[in-house]
Amino acid sequence: MMFPALSLCHRELVRFLRQRHRIVGALATPIVFWLLVGGGMNRSFRSDAPGGENYLHYFFPGTVLMILLFTAIFSTISIIEDRREGFLQGVLVAPVSRMSIVLGKVLGGTALAFGQGLIFLILAPLVGIHLSLASFALALIAMFVISFALTALGLCIAWRMNSTQGFHAIMNLFLMPMWFLSGALFPVAGAWRGLQIVMRLNPLTYGLAAIRRAMYWSESHAAGNLPGLGVSLGVSVAFAAAMFFIAGAIASGRSKADME
Repeated sequence: MMFPALSLCHRELVRFLRQRHRIVGALATPIVFWLLVGGGMNRSFRSDAPGGENYLHYFFPGTVLMILLFTAIFSTISIIEDRREGFLQGVLVAPVSRMSIVLGKVLGGTALAFGQGLIFLILAPLVGIHLSLASFALALIAMFVISFALTALGLCIAWRMNSTQGFHAIMNLFLMPMWFLSGALFPVAGAWRGLQIVMRLNPLTYGLAAIRRAMYWSESHAAGNLPGLGVSLGVSVAFAAAMFFIAGAIASGRSKADME
C-alpha cells in the first residue's frame, strides 16, 4: 500500500515544483492578506496575544491556517486535471487499492501545505513572535494534522467533480467561510451568540486553536479562552481521520465519473 502511495505523493511534489506560479500564489496571497488586514486592523483591535493590541500577532496563526487551507485544497484540483488527462483512469485500473491512491494524493497535498506553512512559521520572529523549541514542535504537529485533514476534505469534494470552475465555486461557498468562522479574523468570544455556536461546531476552529496554543505554549494567558491543546488536537485528529475514510469511501465507489 505504501509504495504506490509514496509514488503518487512524489508525483504531486514534482508537479508542484514545476509550476512556480502555484508556489508564489499559495504563499504570497496569504502574506499580502495578512499585511493588509493586519495593518488595517492593528489600531482598532484588542487581542490576548503578547503585546496587547497587536492584531498582526493575533492574525498570524490565522494566516498560517489560510496557507494550509489554500495549498491543501488547491492541490486536490490535480484530481480533476488527472481525470481530464487520462492519468486517473490509468491509476484506477491498476492493481492498486483505492485507499493507496487516496493516501498518496492526500500525503502529496499534506506535504505541500505543511512545507509552505513551515516557511511562513519560520518568519514569526520577524514580527515579534518568538517560539521556543517546544512550541515550534507542537505547532508543526498541529499544522501536519490540519494539512492532512484539509487535503482529505478537498479530495472528497474534487473526486466527483469534472470542472475546476465548479471546484472554485465550492471553495468560495463552503471552504472560505470555514476559515472565516475559525477565529482567524476575530475571537469566538467576541462574536454574536448564534455565530459562536457555529464557530464552535467548525472543526477548523479547533485546528486554529491548536496552532495558537502551540505558538504561545509558554504564555498560556495569550491563548485566552480557547479550547485546550489536547482537546484541539484531538478534534483535529478525529476530523482528519473522518475525512480520510470518507475520501476512501468515495474513491472506492465505482461510477461513470471515474472513467470519463
